[in-house]
Amino acid sequence: MSAQSPTILATSGGYAVPDRGDFAFNSLIHHAVDLANPVGTPKICHLGTASGDQRFRNAMFNEAATRAGYLATNLNLFPMPTVEDIEGHMMAQDVVWVHGGSVVNLLAVWHAHGLVDIFRRVWEAGIVLAGISAGSLCWYRGGTTDSFGPPLRPVTNGLGFLPYANGVHYDVEPGRRPLMHSLVAEGELPTAHCTDDGVGLVYHGTDLVEAVAENDHGLAYVVSRNSDGQAIEEQLEPRRLSA
Repeated sequence: MSAQSPTILATSGGYAVPDRGDFAFNSLIHHAVDLANPVGTPKICHLGTASGDQRFRNAMFNEAATRAGYLATNLNLFPMPTVEDIEGHMMAQDVVWVHGGSVVNLLAVWHAHGLVDIFRRVWEAGIVLAGISAGSLCWYRGGTTDSFGPPLRPVTNGLGFLPYANGVHYDVEPGRRPLMHSLVAEGELPTAHCTDDGVGLVYHGTDLVEAVAENDHGLAYVVSRNSDGQAIEEQLEPRRLSA
């Protein structure tokens, strides 16, 4: 086992623009690696399913990993899986990082390739599951998404490893908060854990143990339904990660 217990880091961040080049890892990706407690060179597998496995993004991810001193691989599913033994490949990693895009399309492709049970076994083995946006939403029961096009709509068929809903980009897309409040109040989604940009949520098993941030202003939130059927929101102050 890499991490001490099954671990998920669900985020609305992880990327930075470096002084040189196009793309770099920010503190949240580094924190995912720290959570994995790697031995030797950290190994991180990138899945870009939600954005259609764009090769230029794979190249940018690999370059950022090299700059960080990590060994990166890309598990592409378009036009076919790039490895024969998907489970064996992911079991050999310290971190599996899922890129953003369309969570609806991501879930459809993962189900078609039988990845759901594989991901559960990988998670239970202590490989850290992490990601941004769609790569955050996927681990929960559901959340809010623009995968269907504007306006925002609910998605309710997430993997459900975490028995909550998830809200991403909570501070930068004004429609996210009111829709989440409405869905939780109506019971369409369960209690929701939400993140501003630059914020992540750490889970050991299904327990939320900490909110962390790579900036000095982002917050996390818990949105629940009270006995009167109204949504109530609690702010969580994240621990600020060093740069």
